[in-house]
Amino acid sequence: MSGGVAGIDRIDARFAAMKAEGRGGLGVFITAGDPDPTASAAILQGLPGAGADMVEFGMPFTDPMADGPAVQESSQRALKAGMTLAKTLNMVRVFRTGDSATPIILMGYFNPIYSYGVDRFIEDALGAGADGLIIVDLPPEEDAELCIPALKRNLGFVRLATPTTDDQRLPKVLTNTAGFVYYVSITGITGTAAVPTDMVSKAVARLKRHTELPVAVGFGIRTPGQAAEVVRIADAAIVGSAVVNIIKDSLDDQGRATEDTVGRTLAFVKTLADGVRGARG
Repeated sequence: MSGGVAGIDRIDARFAAMKAEGRGGLGVFITAGDPDPTASAAILQGLPGAGADMVEFGMPFTDPMADGPAVQESSQRALKAGMTLAKTLNMVRVFRTGDSATPIILMGYFNPIYSYGVDRFIEDALGAGADGLIIVDLPPEEDAELCIPALKRNLGFVRLATPTTDDQRLPKVLTNTAGFVYYVSITGITGTAAVPTDMVSKAVARLKRHTELPVAVGFGIRTPGQAAEVVRIADAAIVGSAVVNIIKDSLDDQGRATEDTVGRTLAFVKTLADGVRGARG
């Protein structure tokens, strides 16, 4: 892995740099291996140049129950193309040979990690150059399973807060959270509704009263304008389903990558980044 900060420190450094520049950030979600390992690696390597400040890298899983149709299909495409957790980590390792600054957050479910072996996974994820984890089906009550062992090694554990997370629950959600807090702007599954910015504004203000960590907002952000609105409120906007849909729309009728897949995806990310960077101007 390239030199410099890593783990939680790399996430902290990126948010500090954006704050110093007086701007919000753009996080982009893609599924590792979608639509195939070669195209996916090219998209991953191109994301920072297109303006992504951090990457949420989905670990493909057969039963992604918290995800909407777009992300579920991306996981199915990746698995069909032979993607595994070990190959996902290797893609991060290859990415790190050319980029030591962009945080990578591995996002997914606990089952593949449990099967891989928790200690081995933490070691291999850090060795590959991953900085944090978002594991959507591990609540705070299960922190001993993965969260605390990860934090002890400086691998950030990013928690999700939702519109239904009340003041009584919030301190528990924020305990052991590191890097940033991910606010889910809508209830339900990913990619199925638009962002209610007035509610998000109140929710971010409430989170800021409970934590000094940056707050990133995701779910429902589809356009540069929506991303810009979010970063006027929060520290970062995270876009997933809209990016995954661009990948899907670029495929041929057999579901395979075309010569447009990488370019179209990165061009869309650039429009999002331009929206985010112009939001506070």
